[in-house]
Amino acid sequence: MKQSFEDLKIAKSILVTLEEIGFHEPTPVQEEAIPKINSGVNVVGVAQTGTGKTAAYLLPLLTKLRKPEGIDPRVIIIVPTRELSIQVGEDIEELTGRSEIRHASVYGGIGWTKHAAMLKAGVDILVATPGRMWELYQNGALSFKKVKYLVIDEADRMLDMGFIPQLRQLLEVLPNRRQNLLFSATFSESIEKMATEFLDHFDKIEVAPSATPVELVTQKAYRVPNYRTKLNLIHHLLKDEELFNRVIIFVNTKEHAEEVFSAIKRAEGEKRILHSNKGQNTRINAINAFKKGEVRILITTDVSARGLDASLVSHVINFDLPASYEDYVHRIGRTARAGNKGDAISLIDPADEWHLKKIEELIRMPLPMQSLPSQVEIIDTEFNEKQELLREIDRQRKIDDPTFRGAFHAKKRKDNSKHNFEDKFKRAKPRQKIKKKK
Repeated sequence: MKQSFEDLKIAKSILVTLEEIGFHEPTPVQEEAIPKINSGVNVVGVAQTGTGKTAAYLLPLLTKLRKPEGIDPRVIIIVPTRELSIQVGEDIEELTGRSEIRHASVYGGIGWTKHAAMLKAGVDILVATPGRMWELYQNGALSFKKVKYLVIDEADRMLDMGFIPQLRQLLEVLPNRRQNLLFSATFSESIEKMATEFLDHFDKIEVAPSATPVELVTQKAYRVPNYRTKLNLIHHLLKDEELFNRVIIFVNTKEHAEEVFSAIKRAEGEKRILHSNKGQNTRINAINAFKKGEVRILITTDVSARGLDASLVSHVINFDLPASYEDYVHRIGRTARAGNKGDAISLIDPADEWHLKKIEELIRMPLPMQSLPSQVEIIDTEFNEKQELLREIDRQRKIDDPTFRGAFHAKKRKDNSKHNFEDKFKRAKPRQKIKKKK
């Protein structure tokens, strides 16, 4: 039987706010997580982006806090990026519309003294990146003595970004008596080890098999021979403004972001397309403009997109496949949010085929291949790009088979002393005869 937020014992003031913002019934992860969190046990939640996991931990914690108290934070939420810190702060702001609970989001990129000044008046919930939190603590601007609840959000991203040493450092100074909550889009062996280390004992909830994409996302792929044909395909697809009405294009590098931006803006104009790979403030502004619907297309890397929680995204396009296969799940989770449908399209060049198989193994399903539209001009692969593709394919085959030599292996010199001697003899210059003086 479907539960309501009232059944989950959420505070009445929050129930009114949920009704006002249009949240009428809990999502599966909220149904599973909220009773566990209410009971006081440590919880590990495995859920993709777009499933309501942030509210799954915020709603019971806000209910537990009830009203402001003292100066020091009682809830610490650790997130991997500035963007996610801002996003979670915005979610708290929305959910505390009828509450006096105080909160702050802190992150790197600006002077720590500004954040220290924010905390002086008192805060009940602190959302922070690991580095900035430690900086505030070391400088005496932050005390952990009142912390009762710790949330580690997007733990898989924390792991990928190398934040484990900072987390260990922080856990050493937090009070031992606290409730711990860890949320991740995937539950790999390394995440399980992390949970065991940081949470000691815990109850695990998993609303779908780990790394299973959101069901409402339609996934497909196109095989393309080279980079320039990828650009032509993107240009063609985006001509359909009615279908592709709000699009995120994922790239792996800033250079690709610039090139894709240049290829599209000829048709779109700069005002309707942005990329978030500039300075931090420009990045935040680009993401906010996209979330508000002021621009149609956002080009971004995985790091820049952390905390990008925009509704009504019609399409996610993987111009490049992600270096970390779990990021594929994060990417496509940016569409089909809050019960809406969405499409995820991946562009596969010859060197991507190997990575595609790994992603299909992870998500436990094949990506249906589409034929290239006849209107897309297929460009001949340039020599340098062809060599790069072949080298990458060689590298992949060597990973699968260490004995594979490949087309680009170094040629061994023959170790034959007779031949070497003869070669030297042939190359030797004839001695000049020295004339004797008479």
